[in-house]
Amino acid sequence: MQHWQLAVEAAQSRKAEDIVVLHIGEVSSFAEYFLVCNGTNIRQTQAISDAIEETLRAEGWRPLGIEGRQNGEWVLMDYGDLVVHIFTPEKRKFYDLERLWRNAPRVPVPEAA
Repeated sequence: MQHWQLAVEAAQSRKAEDIVVLHIGEVSSFAEYFLVCNGTNIRQTQAISDAIEETLRAEGWRPLGIEGRQNGEWVLMDYGDLVVHIFTPEKRKFYDLERLWRNAPRVPVPEAA
């Protein structure tokens, strides 16, 4: 299982909403995948980021950096070729990364189990 798939499952386990995976490696060289999702509030975005970090760490993946966790409106988790963006609904709408990276192909995300 690829690391973006593990991150998706971890996000789903904390009820992340509107999960989108973009294969940005097709249009950029700084990462291979973006995972974009949102929680309903700051506490949930923090819980989603904790779950992703714990899940990936258990599989040997360490983040190069994590920003925004304390504020919780936009948590960015950098795993090198995977960058995870977890937003509150308002911040996701404001930054609209899916529109910004609209040329990147979307990867099908399986429904939560």
